[in-house]
Amino acid sequence: MREKLFIFLLVLGFGILATRLFVLQVVQGAYWRELSEGNRIKTIKISALRGVVYDRNGEQLVRNTPEGREYIYGQVLAHVLGYVGEISGEELDEAGQANPVIVYQQGDLVGKEGIEREYDSYLRGQDGGEIEEVDSNGEKVRVLGKVEPVEGQNLTLSIDLALQEKVFEALEGKKGAVVISNPENGEILALVSSPSYDSNILTAGVEGVKKAKNTESEIKEILNNEDQPMFNRAVSGLYPPGSTFKIVSALGALQEDKITVETEVEDKGVLKVGRWEFGNWYFNQYGRTDGMVDIVKAIKRSNDIFFYKVGQWLGIDKLSYWARKFGYGKISGIDLPGEEAGLVPDKEWKREYKDEDWYLGDDFITAIGQGDLLATPLQVNMMTASVANNGKLCKPNVVQSPKDLVQKKCEDLGIKKEYIELVKEGMEGACQSAGEGDTGGTGWPLFEFKVKNKELEIDDKNYLPPTASDSADIRRIPVACKTGTAESPGEESKPHAWFTLYVPVKDPQMVLTILLEKGGEGSSDAGPIAKEILKWWYERI
Repeated sequence: MREKLFIFLLVLGFGILATRLFVLQVVQGAYWRELSEGNRIKTIKISALRGVVYDRNGEQLVRNTPEGREYIYGQVLAHVLGYVGEISGEELDEAGQANPVIVYQQGDLVGKEGIEREYDSYLRGQDGGEIEEVDSNGEKVRVLGKVEPVEGQNLTLSIDLALQEKVFEALEGKKGAVVISNPENGEILALVSSPSYDSNILTAGVEGVKKAKNTESEIKEILNNEDQPMFNRAVSGLYPPGSTFKIVSALGALQEDKITVETEVEDKGVLKVGRWEFGNWYFNQYGRTDGMVDIVKAIKRSNDIFFYKVGQWLGIDKLSYWARKFGYGKISGIDLPGEEAGLVPDKEWKREYKDEDWYLGDDFITAIGQGDLLATPLQVNMMTASVANNGKLCKPNVVQSPKDLVQKKCEDLGIKKEYIELVKEGMEGACQSAGEGDTGGTGWPLFEFKVKNKELEIDDKNYLPPTASDSADIRRIPVACKTGTAESPGEESKPHAWFTLYVPVKDPQMVLTILLEKGGEGSSDAGPIAKEILKWWYERI
């Protein structure tokens, strides 16, 4: 009996063992083989080097180092270049939806702002990998296979590094933005937002990248700074454009036949409508008037009375139409992230968002660039360029090459050349001193603008000869400009200061727009900065 029981238990034991071996080898064989392979095979990711970025003259702006991405000029180009950081879960989802061909993985470093973000898929390249056999201690035994990474592609920007550095220096300690462009093709030569931040601090602070000299407190200081150094005021900042907008009002009224070259308005200091009074800046500040004012003098003197009447004659429907025609109230499509469209108010907007009717006074203040009208410094620069290039609105670009990435586009606005010439004459007068029996323009810091550079060839249109009291190497350069002083929120706040110009007047090569946020007056505060930049530019050519 015992023998039978023993044999039964033995057979049962072997049966259980055989069943277990069958399950392990046949049913779960693939699983355990994979687990075994995983214990001795290791895949190592080889990250691709990101592409290098250069300025228009071939100066290297960013490079790769063993510790991560280095931004050679730190704060100077932060709002143009941006920085890289570890991809977030949200970015991972967005990247997959936007470009399913490019595979992003958790832990990847991606562009977070600026060019790094806008052209991330182009700059990042393709990661490689190495398959290694390891022993039980995890030590490499041999390489089983390897796929080499493909480096990201390089970019050349339209930015002029030396000019960018000078603009950054001129804005130091001030809150605002400067945009400089080529009026013929929309290329951005310089774009600075102030205050700025050091891209290296945020890049070095990401997990998995060796920290430089920065600390967590430095990162927090950037992120929590009330002056918002990471905010790109050049493309995202929204401000009333002030009197710079009078250029749009003038061209719209001329094109709609609401005014002509012969139209005159008498400046009596104040325009009264019922119990409301709308004053001219010259009367409000100095108690003086400009007398009879035509379109050229109105732009030259930035006369509010003339443009109040323009607003009345044109009306908000046409005024808003021409504002949008010049690029206000919509995205330009510049190849930088975070661009804001701004705001062009009209009757429907005011009724919907303010639950109020539109009044004649709204026409007045909109025509002089005040009220609810909001624009970016980039938009004001584009508008100024449209005058300089005789009526084309050009899409701004920061990347210059490779050519297949650049979408250069200029739209003809259909404005009569004689109307543009009238506005040009007014803008040239704004940067000229008083003549005999005349009053000078509003852009006094650039009156009789001259530089010391004998290499500039005198042509009697763009570069004029020195006066009798000047040395022989002096050149006089006429400038066309428009000043602007726009109200800012807060009872104690200074107004925003605008100064926008193109130069030289006959063959424009540069459009320069300055915005000082709560910085004072356009002529007295923004004007000297414009002069400093122009003087440096023309004395180094």
